[in-house]
Amino acid sequence: MASIARVHAPFGQRALYITTLAVPLTGWTVHAVSLHRKLAATRREFADRRDPLTGLLGRDGYTTRAQQITDRYGDNALAVFVDLDHFKEINDGPGGHAAGDRVLAATAQRLTAWAGNRGVVGRLGGDEFAATVRIAPARRELRLAQLVALLAQPVQVDGGALVDVAASVGAASADVIGTTDLTLLQRAADAAMYAGKHTGRAVIADRSHATAPSINGRRAGRPGTHTLGAAA
Repeated sequence: MASIARVHAPFGQRALYITTLAVPLTGWTVHAVSLHRKLAATRREFADRRDPLTGLLGRDGYTTRAQQITDRYGDNALAVFVDLDHFKEINDGPGGHAAGDRVLAATAQRLTAWAGNRGVVGRLGGDEFAATVRIAPARRELRLAQLVALLAQPVQVDGGALVDVAASVGAASADVIGTTDLTLLQRAADAAMYAGKHTGRAVIADRSHATAPSINGRRAGRPGTHTLGAAA
């Protein structure tokens, strides 16, 4: 009966009743929208978080942007993994960790310059880096050879001393691996990188690298790698 009475109540009373119900609903809606915006801003901030030493994106932020590149450019996208060789020896050498930090920062700068505005570079942790770039298939070998040569240049550390640097490089492309899924491309690039470890050459993955077994938690390369000589 009370509900029927409200229906037949004067217009002003009905409006007051409806307004009374709407206020808490509106409040919850505003709260939900505000919470959603805060969460979205937090996710963006986390994704854009930079490594304090190198200024590169961390793993999550890098992965998000790298996947956007592979989705957009398909066969022209190249996923690259880089691992510094003998890095522990640099940290344990005369320059200590300061020299190691300088080498990491220099590697980040070189990768960023190499990728340019057509790619994204991230530090995955320790002395491991990744880049995803837009490169036409016909230019892959040349560009990777240039990268190997660039990364192999000595790095000047505190006091003016030069530290010799070497890096292992592996790469994987969507047209060869058969997918634009970044996870699979990175697996193949990682396996290719370890297949050419300490050779001073970049390795382009084939499909066997995408299914290579893991050794000690890392992907292992298989026969059939396409190895590139370092640029002169």
